[in-house]
Amino acid sequence: MIRVGVFYPHKEGKKFDMKYYLEKHMPMVKQKVGAALKACTVDAGVAGGAPGAPISFVAIANLTFDSVDAFQGSFGKHATEILGDIPNYTDIEPLVQISDVKM
Repeated sequence: MIRVGVFYPHKEGKKFDMKYYLEKHMPMVKQKVGAALKACTVDAGVAGGAPGAPISFVAIANLTFDSVDAFQGSFGKHATEILGDIPNYTDIEPLVQISDVKM
């Protein structure tokens, strides 16, 4: 199993529309990648690691697939549409990491 992590760093003056992300963007992603997507979670940042510390990330999406090939095969053909939707909910450039799930 692999996990695709999409991280939206917290930056002063940047916008992130969580309502749009949850109600429009993520359902569209799920529909486009279809059955290749095994699990999906979205975390909304609420606090930093120390008392009073700001959040590191506004949001983190974790999408689980059987393999990198399964991800690339399902996402690739819809990448233009999925990535083109980003300006509708944020002006933050997301960071993406593909990880091998160990636990």
